[in-house]
Amino acid sequence: MAIYLDFFGLERDPFGVTPDPEFLYLTSGHREALAQLTYAVQEQKGFILLTAEVGTGKTTLLHAFRSQLDGNTAVAYVANSMLPFSGILEYMLEEFEINKPGETQAQRLVTLQNFLLERHRAGQNTVLILDEAQNLFPQTLEQIRLLSNFETTKEKILQILLVGQPELRVNLERPELRQLNQRIGLRCSLPTLGPGGTRNYIRSRLRIAGATDPQIFTDRALIRIGEYANGIPRLVNTLCDHCLVIGYADQTRRIDREIVDEAIAYFEAGGRARRRNRTSRRHTRAPRVSPLQWGLIGVTTAFIAAALSFAALHADLLLQIYDSSTSSLSSIASSLVRSARELLQL
Repeated sequence: MAIYLDFFGLERDPFGVTPDPEFLYLTSGHREALAQLTYAVQEQKGFILLTAEVGTGKTTLLHAFRSQLDGNTAVAYVANSMLPFSGILEYMLEEFEINKPGETQAQRLVTLQNFLLERHRAGQNTVLILDEAQNLFPQTLEQIRLLSNFETTKEKILQILLVGQPELRVNLERPELRQLNQRIGLRCSLPTLGPGGTRNYIRSRLRIAGATDPQIFTDRALIRIGEYANGIPRLVNTLCDHCLVIGYADQTRRIDREIVDEAIAYFEAGGRARRRNRTSRRHTRAPRVSPLQWGLIGVTTAFIAAALSFAALHADLLLQIYDSSTSSLSSIASSLVRSARELLQL
């Protein structure tokens, strides 16, 4: 739980790092992608491709997509894209709760095929989601393609959703993956947030988190966040979270552009925040004086007071000393001048 929740009147963390579908902000592009995914699964299109830049909310959208599927759809979600095909197959069987999958890979494939056929006869759908698929090796992708051979004469009995970064599209253009690329029945992508989208995204998350003040971030702060994050929701979340931490530390409930710039400087400094000079937002405290320092101050004050008292009581004597000192200095100066003249004459 974030330390600033009570201070800003929030009920939950508005800028968490986990893909919480309750915080899903649907732009027109997100709505279109979500509708396409749902349609492709319902119509049993086989292979489906979803690509987006890092941090644009692919995983959050997937969680929302899964929540929209009915109870007749079984889903195996594989997030570890570094697994070989044998590991992916084992993971699928575990997700589908198949108790006796077999000992060899061939036996496991037969078990999976029988499972898919039984579900299809019962009018049920089955989905495999492979997240971060841009990391899959070509030979692994080719073996996944072979899973699409599980079909009837009319329909695909396994829907396979490949999700990844734009590099996934490039990988699929490889000559050895042309058969897989041709089998993709639907392709969709997620856009980044525009300037207006960033503003609405931040205020939407604050509202969902329970904020009663929609102006926690000023307009100038929102513009600066949009400029820096370039429409990437993950960067927006991280930057906003740091801004709220700084606001809490400074005890200010209005996040302005200055705070945003400071949070950005924190990122670019590699973890070292620059010092702030905000005396107007904090009460400065007088430096603490030690007992020894107080004692020295007292002695010095007493000495000065005694000196002033002596001068007041013996003013005539001090004047006489000053006059005699002045005359003595004059005599010394005259002697030095005569000596200098004699040297010059030599």
